[in-house]
Amino acid sequence: MTTERHLATIDELCVRDFPAAHGWSDIGAGGPGYHLVVLETTHGLGTGDQGERTEIADQFIAYREGVAQRLNERWGEAYPTSLDGVFLRAEDPDEQIPKPWAYLSAYVRYVDLWEADGTGRWVAVGVSEPKEGLEVQLFALVTELDPP
Repeated sequence: MTTERHLATIDELCVRDFPAAHGWSDIGAGGPGYHLVVLETTHGLGTGDQGERTEIADQFIAYREGVAQRLNERWGEAYPTSLDGVFLRAEDPDEQIPKPWAYLSAYVRYVDLWEADGTGRWVAVGVSEPKEGLEVQLFALVTELDPP
C-alpha cells in the first residue's frame, strides 16, 4: 500500500498548479515551477543509533525502488542521477541553481529521474543520507525546471 500512496501523491503533483511564491502547502514545499514533498520520514531517529538509521535508510531505498519500478513502467527507465555536483555548485555564490534542485541536493545524493510524459514536468525520487542529527526521508520532486 505504501507504493500506491506514494504514486498517488506524485500523480497529484504532476497535475497540480505550482504555487506563485515559495512556501508550504498541504502536502509539502513548493514555489514557482516545483513541488517538493517528503513521502516518508522517520521521527526521532536523527539522534538514534547509526546502525538503525542505516537499516531504515535501506527500507526507504526499497520504497524508492518500488515507486521507481512503477514509474519505469509508465515513462520508461529512469535516469539515475547523482546530485553531488549540484550540491557543490549550489554552494558556489556565483552559481544559479534552481531552488528545488539546490534544496534536494542538500539532503539526497542520488535520485531516479523521469520526464513525466505529457506533463512537461520532471519527477525525481530519492532517499536522504542517514546522517546523525537528520531524519531519514524519502523525497519526491515534481518540477518544470530542468535538472541543472
